[in-house]
Amino acid sequence: MLYQVLKTGAGPLMKAVYRPWIRGKENIPSKGPGILASNHLAVFDSVFLPLMIDREVVFMGKSDYFTGTGFKGKLTAKFMRAVGTIPVDRSSGKAAEAALRTGLNRLREGELFGIYPEGTRSPDGRLYRGKVGVARLALESGAPVIPVAMIGTNIAQPIGQKIPSLHRVGIVVGEPLDFSRYRGLSRDRYTLRAVTDEIMYSLMSLSGQEYVDLYAADVKAQLAKEGKFAGPVPGGAKAPGGRKAPEVDVPQPEENDDADKD
Repeated sequence: MLYQVLKTGAGPLMKAVYRPWIRGKENIPSKGPGILASNHLAVFDSVFLPLMIDREVVFMGKSDYFTGTGFKGKLTAKFMRAVGTIPVDRSSGKAAEAALRTGLNRLREGELFGIYPEGTRSPDGRLYRGKVGVARLALESGAPVIPVAMIGTNIAQPIGQKIPSLHRVGIVVGEPLDFSRYRGLSRDRYTLRAVTDEIMYSLMSLSGQEYVDLYAADVKAQLAKEGKFAGPVPGGAKAPGGRKAPEVDVPQPEENDDADKD
């Protein structure tokens, strides 16, 4: 399958070039369903995570990844197909709902499904407000949510940079989050928001990112309209759910981290 082609083909070259490291890989269950909820810093996020774990994972990704032109656009589309990314038309509510249903079916089959709760790449490396789709998946499937923090992929490939820089990237996998206590509440918006905020708080704690209580898509729209962004709303939340921000730094590779050089 294409996933195995990527693991044995382009994978070793990318590992040699970017020297990716991973911490907490043992938190990903060896079998059974699981939702990998990740921050989103670069297109490469959907490439490095599948390369660095032992099970196949399928992500949702914007349909634009599959329609690009030129060398970069075609290469991106090839990568997205190779790692099994499910295209989502973010302008269509019905398309997004269908993609969530596809993820739910995969979870019911006992597989891994990846999702970016922010909905789009961070425009500036900070962590943005999560959308509640990840909570719906968790409550409807009963699958555990495994938080995943991508480290440094935005430095390797900032938004708008066509040729990636040679910067080492990392992955930190947190302990699974169990939301079974909320089963039956997948349509309750207050519960969905609380679950989503808990997931985002975990991502913040793992990644060391500053949190912005705004949707990344809205910030990008503002950037496109005004060419600038003034930052978080004064007096806004310091962490998801209005909690105090954890005192953590951006993780750095350590000697005992799995470099996965095979």
